[in-house]
Amino acid sequence: MPVTHPDAGPRRRPPLPDLVVSIAGALFVLAGAAGLVPGPAAVALAVAGGSALACVRLAWLAGVPPMPPDPPGVTPTGRPAGIPRGPATPPEPAAARPTGRRARRVALSRRVAGILDAAVLAAGLTVAVLPLSDPAHRLPVALAGLAITGPLYAVALLRLPGRSRLSGGERLRRAVDAVGLGVSLVFAGWVLLPDGPVPPPARAASVGGALALAVLLVAAVAERRRRPGAAGCHAGAAATVGGLALLVVLLACAAPDRALPAVAPPLLAGALLTAAGARRTAAGERPRTGAAPAAWPGLTAPAGIAALAAGHHLWTVGEFTAPAIALGLSVIPPMVVREVLAAADQRRRAERLAAGEARLRHLAGEDPPPADAPPADRAELARVLARRAGGALLVVDLHGADETAVLDGPVLAEVVHRLRSGSGPHDLVARLTDAEFAVLTDLGPVPAYALGIRLLAALAEPCPRPGGASRIRASIGLAETTGGEPEDVLRQADLARRRAVQLGRDRVEWYDAYLEEQLVRRLDLERELPGAVARGELDLVYQPVLALADRQPVGTEALLRWRSPALGTVLPEELLPVAADLDLLGEVGRWVLDRACRQLADWSGSGRELWMAVNVTPRELAAPDFVARTATALAAHDVPPERLVVEVAEPAVAPELSTVVARLAGLRSLGVRTALDDFRAEHASLAQLRRLPIDLLKVGPHLVGPGADGQRPLIDVVANLGDRLGLEVVVEGLESDVQVAGARRAGCRYGQGFALARPAPAERVEAWFEEFPSTPR
Repeated sequence: MPVTHPDAGPRRRPPLPDLVVSIAGALFVLAGAAGLVPGPAAVALAVAGGSALACVRLAWLAGVPPMPPDPPGVTPTGRPAGIPRGPATPPEPAAARPTGRRARRVALSRRVAGILDAAVLAAGLTVAVLPLSDPAHRLPVALAGLAITGPLYAVALLRLPGRSRLSGGERLRRAVDAVGLGVSLVFAGWVLLPDGPVPPPARAASVGGALALAVLLVAAVAERRRRPGAAGCHAGAAATVGGLALLVVLLACAAPDRALPAVAPPLLAGALLTAAGARRTAAGERPRTGAAPAAWPGLTAPAGIAALAAGHHLWTVGEFTAPAIALGLSVIPPMVVREVLAAADQRRRAERLAAGEARLRHLAGEDPPPADAPPADRAELARVLARRAGGALLVVDLHGADETAVLDGPVLAEVVHRLRSGSGPHDLVARLTDAEFAVLTDLGPVPAYALGIRLLAALAEPCPRPGGASRIRASIGLAETTGGEPEDVLRQADLARRRAVQLGRDRVEWYDAYLEEQLVRRLDLERELPGAVARGELDLVYQPVLALADRQPVGTEALLRWRSPALGTVLPEELLPVAADLDLLGEVGRWVLDRACRQLADWSGSGRELWMAVNVTPRELAAPDFVARTATALAAHDVPPERLVVEVAEPAVAPELSTVVARLAGLRSLGVRTALDDFRAEHASLAQLRRLPIDLLKVGPHLVGPGADGQRPLIDVVANLGDRLGLEVVVEGLESDVQVAGARRAGCRYGQGFALARPAPAERVEAWFEEFPSTPR
């Protein structure tokens, strides 16, 4: 079974417009640096495309209407928010209901997008007017652009949705990080400026730009996990403000025009990052919690920047001034404080994780708590997962033999004992809900799968209890813990566990990306199918059945289609299992029977005597009122009973054989003809064929081909059997003239398939019928 990591899907590539403007900008930068294009013009041309693209995207975000509320059970990112346990549709969570708070958040996103649009526009216009301005006026233009762009970014970033109140410790850490990074950037700017007197605008821009850059970068790093969209906006602001500050420094120091293209890359990246972050924020990103803050940028970035700047200065100048030495030494205290804070944070996290793991072990230890004790908190398990470097997570879902999920004290104690006995000494067993456990192991995926099989075998044994024994059925979902966020690992294990439930329990299912697509699709189907009949979304198409002798139409088969506005056209193979789980088969079957009889009545009224085949499942056929319901539909539309054919698939008949025989006999007593679909011509099929009261036998095209070792085709055997039993044989799925000729040679009377006629709506089938004489059959 293939195993994929949680992030094993294809990596997201940059959109084509972003790639085009980036390549164009790089070409203009190279042209300006080489002197092929004047420096101010190269900057304007390099930044123009990216700024225009970002402004268009941000303007669109500022003008779009508020998003509709998320569908029930699905998070804003499209992931399932919960795993329903039964066939019923899960209740709508409070977070998915339209609220004023949601509307305010979306409106806030639109206002922020407008402010960000103004900031990107101001930065773009700043460089756009450079080639149009006199050299003496370029510095005031750059200062004005920086003075306008900076405050606009500040206002927008402070109003981004999802900003939470920081604790005192978090504020202290961010402040120390910002001071350390800011001082190192100020030191780098100080020593990299040219010797001699430095113009005040250059000094102010280098110091102010360095401090603003530090604050924005620290915020971007801190928010990159919890709010990736906000982190993108902060990074874009940092690149834009840094680029404008560099432009001021170059113009104030009278740098040559060839140096000006150096400001284009940060300005171009800043515009694109701002638009991308705003788009992600407006889409409604889900904040992530529980991830440990990364300490290394706050420790290594200031030291690296200061070391590189000092080395360059020593190489080019050879000595430091007193202010430069003071600035260099001032980088050290924030780094020391940050190291102390990081050590303290690490110690506290270790203590919390140890306490959480101890609590989880207590909930599922050798001496389990009482059965009425509350199970908790998945957040604690997520924190333990965050500390694990590898391994696998197994989510074990328990149900009684009667599909209930009640575990009393003795049974719970025995279940916990078996889970602990089957797991390794270092594995963590935790109780998540009343009937759900988690096993966290350091084993790789294949040994973890073997562990799941062993746990299934252990749990399958009867559990002793007062008054008898209790049998437990288990479904286990397995997900790897490597390379994913703890919340994603838990979700993936839940999805795999739900798949195991759908496939009949008592099995272990492995998570992979395709499984998630299937289950998300399943949730969409379960959400949309209730009410589809009332909304008029069901439809029938009809495939003609032809006489093979003269290729005249003798009947049609009604094929169900669900025309869902949200999901597109859904075929019966996908629709019927969901309808069965939601207990909607009866409603759908009644609609199909009524619509087929109505259409058959319309065609009969035009003088064409055709029969109509309708597919039913054994579960529908087993309904006590099925025969009476069929008689009512025939009478309501004045359809002769012999014009209706009820088909049931042969592979599904065996479990309900006695009931199916009784219902088919009841239909034949009404005059309705019956058919056995998907006949397989096997020994068991032949045995039960003699018991079924049927009129038509439908077989697939695989029987038409030549038999093994040159023997006669199986279709010849089936046709002879049909003759002896008085059955008409219909060969379906015919897709070539060769298959049609083989079915006719074997003596089969009727055929159906693409080689004869394709399924089509009623009006197209009716027009196709006009090409044939109206011959009753």
